[in-house]
Amino acid sequence: MRAGEYLGAIDYPGRIAAAGYGKGGEIVLLYAITGRSTNSRNRVFRLENGVLRTEPYDPSKVEDPSLIIYNAMRSSGDTIVLTNGDQTDTIASFLDEGKSVEEALVTRTYEPDAPNFTPRISITSSPSGYTLSIISKDGDGTERKLYSYGREDGVMHMIHTYMHDGSPLPSFEGLPARLETLSSADELVADAWNAMAPDRRISIYVRYGNEERIINGMEEANG
Repeated sequence: MRAGEYLGAIDYPGRIAAAGYGKGGEIVLLYAITGRSTNSRNRVFRLENGVLRTEPYDPSKVEDPSLIIYNAMRSSGDTIVLTNGDQTDTIASFLDEGKSVEEALVTRTYEPDAPNFTPRISITSSPSGYTLSIISKDGDGTERKLYSYGREDGVMHMIHTYMHDGSPLPSFEGLPARLETLSSADELVADAWNAMAPDRRISIYVRYGNEERIINGMEEANG
């Protein structure tokens, strides 16, 4: 199944993260954000020196930056860290100190955005394998799940924060979706972006080997 087929069936996936390998063994990463509120939608992706971050499109309209402005991707050695919040910096710092992803995740919990309690989703990717993790609210406690995969060319796995729209928003459940990586950054970014609802999609980033692509909805809409 393509990413577009999968995402096209979900009315509101929230934030989306995927990792895998291209048909030639290239590292493949995808990160996308969708949103409903004006505060959430007022964002763009910026990539500089290997760091992907979110920034406000119009700084004058920012209401609360705490959960929407963060480094989404950075590296530690040959490991790339990609997440939906400031746990990017937590994981990268732990890896820099020779500690594990699991040790980093234990220090974090879900987002404090009641009543949704949005999960924190994270990816670490290297030339030999990748992990996807999700930290969710579980009753009065915190549930941390970690999924590890070895290299399989042409395959990626995807997780997202919400199963669908709702009030409160239902957190992701089940196993990561197994999807095709298609043949290039251009093909993958177009497939995923075009499948998401135009009134919800905000930004998408795709890396396919040495190729990187970004689409920012606010910039696309405003020329």
